[in-house]
Amino acid sequence: MGRMEHKQQQKKMNTGKRWLYLKKPIRILFLCILIAAICSLVILNVLISSSDVSKLEVAEPRPTFIYDRNGEVVSKISNSNIEGVSLNSIPKELIEAVVSVEDQQFYRHSGINYFGVVRAFTQNLFKGEVVAGGSTITQQLSKNVFLTHERTYSRKFKELIIAKNIERTYSKDDIMERYLNQIYFGEGAWGVQRAAQVYFGKDVSQLTLSESATLAGLIKAPTHLSPYKSMEKSVARRNIVLSLMKNEKYISQAEFNEAIGQEIELADPTMTDYKGKYPYYVDHIIDEAVNKYKLTKNEVLSGGLHIYTELNPVIQDALEEVYEDDRYFPESKPDQLIQSASVFLNPKTGGITALVGGRGEYTHGRFNNATKLIRQPGSTLKPIAVYTPAVEKGYDISDLLIDEPININGYSPKNFDQRYRGQVTMYDAVAHSFNIPPVWLLHTIGIENGVHAVERFGIPLDEQDHNLGLALGGLHQGTSPLRMAQAFSAFPNDGVMMEAHAILEIKDSEGEVLGKWREQSVRVTEAEVAQKMTYMLQSAVEDGTAKKAQISGLEVAGKTGTTQLPFTGVDGSKDHWFVGYTPDIVGAVWLGYDKTDTDHYLTSTSSFTVPPIFAEVLLRSISELPTKKFDLPLIAKNKKELEKQKEKLKDKERKQEKEKKKQGKKEEKEEKKRQKEREKEEKKQQKKREKDKEKREKKRGKEKKD
Repeated sequence: MGRMEHKQQQKKMNTGKRWLYLKKPIRILFLCILIAAICSLVILNVLISSSDVSKLEVAEPRPTFIYDRNGEVVSKISNSNIEGVSLNSIPKELIEAVVSVEDQQFYRHSGINYFGVVRAFTQNLFKGEVVAGGSTITQQLSKNVFLTHERTYSRKFKELIIAKNIERTYSKDDIMERYLNQIYFGEGAWGVQRAAQVYFGKDVSQLTLSESATLAGLIKAPTHLSPYKSMEKSVARRNIVLSLMKNEKYISQAEFNEAIGQEIELADPTMTDYKGKYPYYVDHIIDEAVNKYKLTKNEVLSGGLHIYTELNPVIQDALEEVYEDDRYFPESKPDQLIQSASVFLNPKTGGITALVGGRGEYTHGRFNNATKLIRQPGSTLKPIAVYTPAVEKGYDISDLLIDEPININGYSPKNFDQRYRGQVTMYDAVAHSFNIPPVWLLHTIGIENGVHAVERFGIPLDEQDHNLGLALGGLHQGTSPLRMAQAFSAFPNDGVMMEAHAILEIKDSEGEVLGKWREQSVRVTEAEVAQKMTYMLQSAVEDGTAKKAQISGLEVAGKTGTTQLPFTGVDGSKDHWFVGYTPDIVGAVWLGYDKTDTDHYLTSTSSFTVPPIFAEVLLRSISELPTKKFDLPLIAKNKKELEKQKEKLKDKERKQEKEKKKQGKKEEKEEKKRQKEREKEEKKQQKKREKDKEKREKKRGKEKKD
């Protein structure tokens, strides 16, 4: 062997040895990977096998949860009922439509579409958060029944585990049947049977191809794609589903053309009864969700929503307790209960903290007097319609107003006590709810200024309200306790009125935000004007018509209101009002019969009935009212002027009283003089009568002798 050949052979041997040395760690690494993979598969299979999927045997309705301001569940409402149907009852077209739009590989995969998972993982990686899911029908079923809808990798992993066990436990037909009976189709409809009834008023077995495609299209986003909300969006989505069905060879071109040309004919939505705590408050939540956030009643009642509200359970419980106790209300006639309603809100936020819309047993759909009542507010409108615009025009709380008989174009108001004082301060006119001063004042500043003020405070008027009767709250239609509470909320909030609202946020069953409160506020008057109004309205509680609203250790301001009966000849009233507030809360209370007639009316004034209801609610809620006194720094000077004016009036009264006494003494002296003269004249006449008598007797005696 040559030298060169030997070197080459030696080189080959060295290379083989190196490969031999390298293969050993590779083999070890490969073995470790193999063991790890086997262990992972074992663990994975253990996790899959140990996951409990028996819950799929039971279909559960999904109520809507109501949360208070602390985030605690305070009520649960629902009118949903899942009516399970067998797969044989479900049209083949509906199943094919769902497969086409939700999971085209459903009958070919084993619970997980790995290509979809990889694609979703890639999207999430680039976004830096979980934004895509790549879920199969089986995964959707596992998520809806067993898991939350949070978007995290841990939740996704659990979903995959459960989905695999579902596939092992149930056949594809079983999975599809349970999926279609569990999935949410919007409008409170859980499951295909309820969806067919809600949208089309028919049994699921009677659905057409077009209707089946419509329902399948809702699954992606039932709230936004509901035909009750947007027919245009729903039709467009249905057409996409039909197109996918055609591509998957489930339907022919002719069937596609026929279905795509059909109109979606909806059934009339029907509502069933629901039960929950705080029914009147819940009623208002439903109205607000429908009118402000554009949801439907079905969605709110049984859409599995989470509605976060401004409700304060302490105040609401206090209000409910008071309304359940007949001692706080006048005695009713046997055939008709005296009704009442109250609403309380936070003046800083406009949040409705408590609300009760009536007395007696609650029934679903009952009229909510707190929010929907339209009644004349009486004297509670005076601060808004007269005194606020007057102060804005330059009048002060110490200014003197006319309190004597007036007649303005045939309008002659009278004070409740039928007395006239000549002149009174604005402060006293507010405190004692005199009628002539505000009418005179509104005439002086101009009716239109009063109209603009009332409308500025959020109370709608019509043309028939443009008269001096506005000063006394004699509206053509009227307003509600909610609007009155919202209007008065501007006074403790330094002239800023927050829009009254109950809902803070609405989330759907998957945690998506459907609506959120956005602050709505308007400055209706200046802070100094608002503080003057508060100071005067305090006087109504301390010394005036609303004394029964007083609460020891807590400053309260407010105004009573009493409206006249719509007929004459009876001493009584139709409506009683009180709108009051502290620095932390505003409340409006109304009392009256639903139907007022000669047999059903209130026999007292508002001073005796509604202020005690307000006070009792606040007494039971005192822990929620930390601010005990009003802060009125802008009117210190006005208070001093008022005291001076009061002193002047007292001096005037003292002088008048002194003059009256002097005049009385003079008249008494003159009367005594006149009395003496009368007595003297009487004696003179008596003597004359006696002489005449004596003469007559002498004459008769003489005649007898003759």
